[in-house]
Amino acid sequence: MPRPLLSLLLALAAAYGISAFSDRIDAYYLDVAVGIGINIVLAVSLNLVNGYTGQFSLGHAGFMSVGAYLSAAVTMLLGPKILGEAGGPAWQQGGLFFGALVAGGLSAAFAGLLVGMPSLRLKGDYLAIVTLGFGEIIRVIFQNFEPLGGALGLNGIPAYTTAFWVLGFAALTIFTVYCLVHSTYGRGFLATHDDEIAAEAVGLNTTRYKIVAFVVGAFFAGIAGGLYGHFKQTISPSGFDFNKSIEIVVMVILGGMGNTTGVILAAILLTLLPEVLRSVADYRMIFYSFLLIVLMLVRPQGLFNFHRRNRAP
Repeated sequence: MPRPLLSLLLALAAAYGISAFSDRIDAYYLDVAVGIGINIVLAVSLNLVNGYTGQFSLGHAGFMSVGAYLSAAVTMLLGPKILGEAGGPAWQQGGLFFGALVAGGLSAAFAGLLVGMPSLRLKGDYLAIVTLGFGEIIRVIFQNFEPLGGALGLNGIPAYTTAFWVLGFAALTIFTVYCLVHSTYGRGFLATHDDEIAAEAVGLNTTRYKIVAFVVGAFFAGIAGGLYGHFKQTISPSGFDFNKSIEIVVMVILGGMGNTTGVILAAILLTLLPEVLRSVADYRMIFYSFLLIVLMLVRPQGLFNFHRRNRAP
């Protein structure tokens, strides 16, 4: 059995074991653990776009919001019709939730395709501006769409998210990105990142590679949004604003662009750091921002990126 697949199966088994004892875990620690898992999904999926393919997207929170709203709409509107008033057995709830997550992920992927096809011919700052604008457009649409709560957001979302779902999808995201990048096809992502002009000169369709990375990243961002909504049980457009996109980008940059292990560690660190600084709540964001500035000055290549590329003499 291939090692990545074996690692995925072991991770899923560990997630199931942890979930079995989740009722004995303090609610606060469970909340932090779930937040870590969701941030790992977001950071690793964005790393495929920003790190491995060399683009700069600021619209990940927009894709997350699409997945959160669409998956919540599925469980809230179709759930009572499928499960009935009693709620149905656990396996039916799990099936409904899985279907809702996939629907949210696919809707986010479709949104990523719509944005990616016209905009990924752009590069650098221009692409960042386009994706930032897309994220704000999505937020404003949800803010003014009354059937999904409008500015007040959605409340009463079923609490389907468990530690198993979060850790399982975190493992699946890591597995997918690893296999994609280390496959023969995935070398095109790295070639696009290293030198897009040279890659096109040898016949690679770099736009296609960028769109594929964008769509895959958007899909998992939508999954993360669905997990988030069904854990918090309430979502609002303000939770998916520009600041959320910046938070995810910081995880990728701090962990090291194109370094999956480093991005995972950065997602864990940046989820725990605000909680550690909670005792100095009035100055928490000042300390948080100051530490990020220091880390970027000391380790501009990423806090957990210890790989150095060979330089030509």
